[in-house]
Amino acid sequence: MDINVIDFGTLPDGQKISSFELKNDFGASVSIINYGGIVRSICTLDKHGNSGDIVLGFDNLANYLAPHPYFGAIIGRYANRIGKASFSIDGKVYRLAANKGPNHLHGGLKGFDKKVWLAVKNFSTEFVSLKLGLESEDGDEGYPGNLLVETEYILNNQNELVINYSAQTDKSTHINLTNHSYFNLNACQGKIYDHVLQINAETITKVDDTQIPTGELMPVSGGPFDFLTPKPIGKDIESISPGYDHNFVVKGYDGHVRNIAKISDPLSGRTMEVDTSEPGVQLYTTNSRDEIKGKEGKIYGMHSAFCLETQHFPDSPNKNSFPPTILHPGEVYRSTTIYRFGIRQ
Repeated sequence: MDINVIDFGTLPDGQKISSFELKNDFGASVSIINYGGIVRSICTLDKHGNSGDIVLGFDNLANYLAPHPYFGAIIGRYANRIGKASFSIDGKVYRLAANKGPNHLHGGLKGFDKKVWLAVKNFSTEFVSLKLGLESEDGDEGYPGNLLVETEYILNNQNELVINYSAQTDKSTHINLTNHSYFNLNACQGKIYDHVLQINAETITKVDDTQIPTGELMPVSGGPFDFLTPKPIGKDIESISPGYDHNFVVKGYDGHVRNIAKISDPLSGRTMEVDTSEPGVQLYTTNSRDEIKGKEGKIYGMHSAFCLETQHFPDSPNKNSFPPTILHPGEVYRSTTIYRFGIRQ
């Protein structure tokens, strides 16, 4: 097991950015840059023993600095949407950036995906890891409180990428962290229609026409959102054009880590399981019609990848019936997500 570090470029303000490649003993590797905590690559073996990169991204820093759909980034302070770009705590209203129509999305104009994180390498006989630290000052993007955040990426010999988040604040605030990796288990080639997906969720959060939850939980049974029994992503995707961008409510959520999703690609034989301590997971199927030139000149188009963003529900700060996202002084926010990679012959 090893961690290789390379120079990945320089920001306009002179800060150096590095890429950290975590490698295990069984052919898996994960590369992370300390700009945005971005997972730049995940390489795993297919059923023929060939290694391939299964996440979308870029070959250089300049492309990550330009607008892109959050490829591989840590999202915060609040993943997903907050309605009308505001919330209140103890009667005080906090105004956030309205960067998605009238709503707030993924932490605002300069969320955690655009921050430089302090990086520390860690080694053991069982895993290698990269700890990333960040201080988000009081008022950052409109959020209250000085927030200290740590994200640890762990790669072990069970071919698991474990992501542990923790945070503390000196004022009551809302927090909801996730990773926004875009997966295509066929080494990012072609569409994801044949990827077979199972999600352990009986309901989704019903949304209005701006994708803000109404507060109602909608049963998935028998409809296009029903992934309780494994089915190809493409089976019903045309019925909800342009594609999936919905929060699935984890069945049996109790705050402990549990398996919530399984997905496989019949062509490559690669499989992925997702465990999380979070109550929800956002399935997003790369629904933009715009094409993006990515790593090695590959063109990423509509439905070229999927995201399984483990998180609390959208607009939880304004929905008392949803699991709470408020963090008070003296408390520690903790969240864990595990992506487990395998091969099916």
